[in-house]
Amino acid sequence: MSRGRREHVPSRPTWRCRACGIAWPCSAAKLRLLAAYREARPALLIHLATLYVEAEADRPAPDGADRYRRFVGGA
Repeated sequence: MSRGRREHVPSRPTWRCRACGIAWPCSAAKLRLLAAYREARPALLIHLATLYVEAEADRPAPDGADRYRRFVGGA
């Protein structure tokens, strides 16, 4: 990572991207995760499901369907 460049990681407890400010996982984070887990799709789903549970614990949503789709539905 070059100096001064921010990674596309979640900022807790808001779960917005530290680099671009949109709901995490943003497009850049999704691409990075897909590349990192290219040969291990089940592991990616487990990782995202775990993060989804953490996000719900940080900020319970009245209707968690949107957050579920962000974390697990698009994997």
